[in-house]
Amino acid sequence: MKFNIEVDCTPEEVRRLVGLPDLTPVHDVYLDKVKDSMAKGITPEVVENMVRTWVPGAGTGVDMMKDLLGAFTGGATSGGSGGKSKKG
Repeated sequence: MKFNIEVDCTPEEVRRLVGLPDLTPVHDVYLDKVKDSMAKGITPEVVENMVRTWVPGAGTGVDMMKDLLGAFTGGATSGGSGGKSKKG
């Protein structure tokens, strides 16, 4: 036997039903900070700083991506210079 129940309610009603807190004020502060950053101009350093502070564990991922990109860039550069030093 199979039952299907369809509930039509807003996200606000679901939060209240389940007992989750209303994070609207926190969300508004977050959006204000993002808007301020965008108005000032976003640089890679600003994005990195935001990711490190707002996403738990993201610092490790950011460092890993930097190392990975550095390895590709450094590998291509050192590979080319390594060939030159062998000739000389």
